[in-house]
Order: sequence, then C-alpha cells, then structure tokens
Amino acid sequence: MSRLFGTDGVRGLAGLDITAESALALAQGAALVLGRSARQEARRPVAVVARDPRISGEFITAAVSAGLASSGVDVLDAGVIPTPAAAYLVASIGADFGVMISASHNPAPDNGIKFFAAGGRKLPDAVEDEIEAALGGAPLRPIGAEVGTVRRFSDAEDRYLVHLLGTLDVSLAGLHVALDCAHGAAAGPSPRAFADAGAKVTVMGNDPDGVNINREVGSTHLEQLRALVVSSGADLGIAHDGDADRCLAIDAEGNVVDGDQIMAILALATKRRGLLADDTLVATVMSNLGLKVAMDAHGIHLVQTKVGDRYVLEALGEYGLSLGGEQSGHIIFSDHATTGDGILTGLQLAAEMVRTGKGLGELASVMQVYPQVLINVTGVDRLGLRGNQPIADAVARAEAELGDRGRVLLRPSGTEKIVRVMVEADEHHVAQTIADELADLVRSELTVSA
Repeated sequence: MSRLFGTDGVRGLAGLDITAESALALAQGAALVLGRSARQEARRPVAVVARDPRISGEFITAAVSAGLASSGVDVLDAGVIPTPAAAYLVASIGADFGVMISASHNPAPDNGIKFFAAGGRKLPDAVEDEIEAALGGAPLRPIGAEVGTVRRFSDAEDRYLVHLLGTLDVSLAGLHVALDCAHGAAAGPSPRAFADAGAKVTVMGNDPDGVNINREVGSTHLEQLRALVVSSGADLGIAHDGDADRCLAIDAEGNVVDGDQIMAILALATKRRGLLADDTLVATVMSNLGLKVAMDAHGIHLVQTKVGDRYVLEALGEYGLSLGGEQSGHIIFSDHATTGDGILTGLQLAAEMVRTGKGLGELASVMQVYPQVLINVTGVDRLGLRGNQPIADAVARAEAELGDRGRVLLRPSGTEKIVRVMVEADEHHVAQTIADELADLVRSELTVSA
C-alpha cells in the first residue's frame, strides 16, 4: 500500500486525488494527532489555515476548516498568503499547528495539503504516518460549545511583512527590483515588502485569477522576467513560485542566478557579518560542484544532504546551523524562518547588493558554475541500481577520470521507474559524454520488460 504523504505533504489533482471528502477526513485525522497536546492541557487546539490562490484552494480550505472545527479545533483562516508566512504565523502566535493548501510550483489543476507542527516546523515522517493511520479510526465528535470556531486571521499578511522587514539592517533605497510573483501567493506581500524596504519595484505575474498560477511565469519560467529586467533597467529580478517559498534571481544583464549561486552569495555575506553558524552551509547532493569549490576557497564547510528541503531543515536543526538550501531556490535562514522563504531570500540578496555596492552579477561571480548534465532514464528498475556491479564499476571509472574536476551522481526516483544520472565537469562536452554513457548502461542493465 502506497504512503499517502509524499515529500511535501499530500499532493495530487484537485477534485480527483484531493476531494472535499478526503480533505475533511485528513483534517479530522490531523486534529486528532496534532491537537493532542492541547487537549491534554484541557484547552482547545488552535490551527492556522492558509492557501495559495489556485481556484481549488477555496473548496479545500472549506473542507479542511470544517474537518478541524468539527473536531474541536479553533481555526484562524489566514486566506491567501505564502507558505513561509503560514509557518511563521504558527510559531508567532503559538498555534498548535498549521495547514497550508498549495501545490507550490505545480500547475493550477494540482493542489496539496501540508501541515506544520507547533513552532511552524514540518512534520517528521512518524507523525505523518500517525495522521494517516488515524484516517481509519473514528474522528473526534465534540458537541455544543466544544465545537471549534472558524475566524478570519485579518492581520496575517501585515504580521508577516513586519517580520520580513525586521530582518533587514539596511534600506533598499536606490535599488530597482523587478518581481515575478508567479500569479501566486507572493502577489500581495512581495511587492509590498520590497517597496516598504525602500526599493523601486516593477512587478509582473501579480494578477492571480485562480487558474493562471505558475503559467509561463515564476521560478520555473524565467524568460519573461529576464526580458523585464533588461527592458526596465532593473538592478535585479526576483522570481517566486506559486507559494513563494522559492527565489531565483536575474542580474542586470539578464543572466540567471540560481539557488546555488544565491547560497554562495549569502553564505559569504553571513560569514562576513559573523552570523554564519560554525562557518557552515547546508546544501543537497544536487548542488553544483562549483558551490563546494567556492565555499572551500572562503573557509566555509559544506554539509550535503539528500534531495529535499526537509533534509536541509533536519541538518540545520541537528547541527545548530543558520543557512542552507537547494539549487531550486529553497533557501532557509533558520534564525528567521522554519522553512524556505522566497521573499526573505530576495530581500537579503538585495540587501547584500546595497551593503557591498556591487551588482548581482559581480556577487554571483564568486562561484563558477560547473557544466551539469542531468538525464532521467525512464522505464527502469530503480531499486536494482543498488548492488549492480557493472554500473558501480562504470561510475568508479568516471569518477577516476574526472578527479577533482567533476563528479557523478546516480539517484533512483522515490516514486517512479526512473534513475537520474547527473554528471558535472569543468567542460560541458566531457559531462555530456560521460552522462550519455552511464545512461545507456543504466538502460541496458535495468530496463523493465513490458
């Protein structure tokens, strides 16, 4: 039996995989598990519920709120706000848990339900499994005055903005920022945050209609933002995804600055200010080799985790570290946030430009991006990768050939019949040749017959 929760909550096609009935039942299970501490203290649990602007979020929010309130949970409906805002508010007001309804960078027909524990932190697998197990049992059935309430969290966005601006030590006056809000949850707070910080702001992707979220805009579609930065003469561009937990950037010349480069810039900035805990940065194994080379050159240790921001978060907490993230643009400042925050990241990146007086392109040049080739080999036995000697031998030969000029990573998909072959080298043709050879070998060794 497959697990209901994926790497980031429960996600699927709204109306088919995620229905009003399943959302209500999931909320009732969450109320049973996540509201336990409050009930043990003889008080009513409180939950913050928020969503991104996709159209299905309205019926899912209604179902989740009904499931929680019918289980004796008081619901604070924060409306459309970014995922990191929801996490922040759970921690800020001392709520027992939070629910974010979003499918992040996915297209509008998809949606998802993710939970935050007290303190605004993502749930460990064991707690998700407990919620899933609770779906087969009887929900809580309070009556009368014990039934939960549903109220509007009217100042949710304002509280979040005050928090964001409180992380800045400089004004952004004199800086021209182009923002792509992906027709998502960033459309309200991101322009306000940058304008309130003093920047001149030019905005696109800020007209959500419920069905246009992430459509040819945002962090997965940078073409329009690149054009806007150049045509408007902006100093930099910031691209969010649908729930605003990501940030990618564009420099004044229209060049993409990805999550690895952003981490490099911010790690050096944070170290210089004495705020980089243990002079250590956390990234995943998919981060470019150039990030490690740059960090080594500046005396910063790099801890690498499995792919997924939850593993970055775990490492930050386990080792007491302050900065980490992913190439995709999930950047986590653990002193200020419990999850990736695209608006916070964009503000801090702009602030470093002001502090140094340097353009984004110059700041990004601290890291050489090694050519990276990624091939998804489909229709293969992903579980057969481990223990396959011919593939292991080929990887060893490739690593010996590359030496310290590159690296090889073969990674099975967590859910599909796919093996991802990633090769980095100091020259693109070298990376491409090795990746093609390894992909062909994976195909020949692990292809699943029809």
